[in-house]
Amino acid sequence: MNPVFVITALLWLSMAGLAFALLKRAAYWREGRATTAGLYGWANLLTIPKRYFVDLHHVVARDPYIAKTHVATAGGAILAMALVFINYGLAIYSVWLDRAIFIAAIVMLVGAVFVYRRRRAKDVPARLSHGPWDRLPLLLGSFALGLALFMLLPASWMSGALAIIVALLIAAGAYTMTFGAAQGGPMKHAMAGLLHLAFHPRQERFKAQTEHEVVPPTALKKPALDAKEYGVGKPVEFRWNQLLSFDACVQCGKCEAACPAFASGQPLNPKKLIQDLVVGMVGGSDAQYAGSPTPGISVGRHSGGPAKPLISQMIEADTIWSCTTCRACVQECPMLIEHVDAIVDMRRNQTLVEGDLPGKGPVTLANLRETGSQNGYDIGARYDWSVDLQVQVAQPGRPVDVLLIAGEGAFDMRYQRTLRALAKVMNKAGVDYAVLGGVETDTGDTARRLGDEATFQQCASKLMNTLSQYQFRRIVTADPHVLHSLRNEYRALGGYYEVQHHTAFMAELVASGKLSPKAAAVFADKKITYHDPCYLGRYNGETEAPRKLLKTIGIKVVEMERHGMRARCCGGGGGAPLTDIPGKQRIPDIRIADAQSVGAEVVAVGCPQCTAMLEGVVGPRPEVLDVAELVAAALE
Repeated sequence: MNPVFVITALLWLSMAGLAFALLKRAAYWREGRATTAGLYGWANLLTIPKRYFVDLHHVVARDPYIAKTHVATAGGAILAMALVFINYGLAIYSVWLDRAIFIAAIVMLVGAVFVYRRRRAKDVPARLSHGPWDRLPLLLGSFALGLALFMLLPASWMSGALAIIVALLIAAGAYTMTFGAAQGGPMKHAMAGLLHLAFHPRQERFKAQTEHEVVPPTALKKPALDAKEYGVGKPVEFRWNQLLSFDACVQCGKCEAACPAFASGQPLNPKKLIQDLVVGMVGGSDAQYAGSPTPGISVGRHSGGPAKPLISQMIEADTIWSCTTCRACVQECPMLIEHVDAIVDMRRNQTLVEGDLPGKGPVTLANLRETGSQNGYDIGARYDWSVDLQVQVAQPGRPVDVLLIAGEGAFDMRYQRTLRALAKVMNKAGVDYAVLGGVETDTGDTARRLGDEATFQQCASKLMNTLSQYQFRRIVTADPHVLHSLRNEYRALGGYYEVQHHTAFMAELVASGKLSPKAAAVFADKKITYHDPCYLGRYNGETEAPRKLLKTIGIKVVEMERHGMRARCCGGGGGAPLTDIPGKQRIPDIRIADAQSVGAEVVAVGCPQCTAMLEGVVGPRPEVLDVAELVAAALE
């Protein structure tokens, strides 16, 4: 048997298999809706190298072991196959290229061995999927070993049984990477993953953000309600590049490990959810899923198809309502998949089309539409807490430096303590500020997270119209959800505002010398940790200002294991307290346990929802205080 003929035949057979796999998976993706015109041209393919080696590997590198094995396995495979194509596909037959192929194959083999060791280790992460994923390193190693032997052994040896063995080793791995991928095997993630980087549903993730040009990648996309974009009820109603992104999932389970709902035993596993969407896109049952199941829901009970309803048939309704929209899954995903976007898309269909919203959600949305307040309060009473603090109410024609917007939490007596502390700090610093008073209405953040885009846009238009009547340089708020809506999500509606979180604003006052807080003796001997709000940290990238501010008043923050951009959610976002899906334990209980594990006596917070959730934990727990309260104490 001619060795050159064997390797050339395997090469072109593999190329045919790769083309078949691509066309077959693309047929599923093309069932989805079209993307925004002109945004996803073929030129985007040129962006893959940068996005692969920079953006994707920036996430993968958080796990050094996997980062190195991925570089070895994937890099060795790509290099080996490229060199085989050049040397044998173009009939060059260079000995030097054969040697380069051998080196690339050895690198790939080493990577596959280390992947195999990781999966066979005693402390293998429970988040990893098994089944085909356990066999994958063996098959990739088979390909690498066969290719290395082919390049290493003299041509005179390549005959008879040995030639057949080498050919089979190469063929087994090649089949996995081509025809196996077409059938939905693990290696579809590599093919789909590269294309996903080019045609990502959120192209803004890869662009430099400017003040008025780019809607940040953490802002939910604005659907065209006039074009009857009422969310997603069937797989074919996702955009085609969203379907492509689901195929890119590598089932590493990092989203699962980060998800607060999964940790609490609520019926949500983001990895399983993405795999369910893949099954729905292709058609069939979830019986072949080999990872951790959704808590409380056994595998094999659900099936679906491209044009079949997702909710109840493929996915339980409680699954999408368990999400807190904290973006921990998105933050951890090495394939840059947007889980939260998919969940909110499905929520929109349930809310706008089916009218099926659990818990207190329907009442809250009705209140927002009718009163401008989530709880139906008289909005004229929103700032009653400020009557004795000389807080001026904004007047048209009277410019102020800062407009303080409190948000819905201002009706809550606990949050009022935070707002009073903030007002005292601003008064002490001589800040020229005002509040909206009785004309302030809700931003609509909760409505949007619950899938009611119409009510969100109604709330946003009303508040933007109110803001247009006043003159101010910037907005300050102690509510990260208010901050995110005004700073990021209103941009798609034409609202551009400079918005600061109160911790960043107070840090600025200290830095400019307008505030001179001293170390508060009452906190000198206490262990204090800081809990990062999801909508301040992951959504807006602000993790340092609160810590710097605490440092200025003599507080050394004792960090919890999960902090900063990887902090654990309190459970208060995404309307989760309203839908109230039961689990085995409450998310805030888990977060308080995080604080207790580092011996914290005080948990400093920067969000009224975090305060409410963490203070709602029963039994012995650390004291929960807003950063503004700590700063105010240092000024007294």
